[in-house]
Amino acid sequence: MFKMGEISRILGINPQTLYFYERIGLIPPPQRTEAGYRLFSQLDVDRLAFITRAKSLGLSLDDIKEILSLKEGKLLTCNAVYERLSQKVQEIEENIHQLRSLHDELVPLMEQCKTNFNHPDPTYQCIILDAEL
Repeated sequence: MFKMGEISRILGINPQTLYFYERIGLIPPPQRTEAGYRLFSQLDVDRLAFITRAKSLGLSLDDIKEILSLKEGKLLTCNAVYERLSQKVQEIEENIHQLRSLHDELVPLMEQCKTNFNHPDPTYQCIILDAEL
């Protein structure tokens, strides 16, 4: 069994986040010691690790909750999870496309700045500031 501080350190999760996850039902209420300290099992740690990873990949807490419900045999079918994940992948692909476009616009600007980077006049204004973006 793990105490809240241990879980916090292991997974890099703020204790307030753990309270929040418990409050919204993302994790079940943990066991408690006689003194009232929360104790987490390895299953709880695994669930929290999944939540943390899913969040870092861009899934919302609602998405994560639905996927966990499926895992527990509640609410969702595999098809529903597939559809939700497919939608998320499409959103990620759109974000990648937008980021590539932005990248392609910024690189030439950077190159223009680079040509004037070592201008002998320290007050010389960067040429792209006068250009229309």
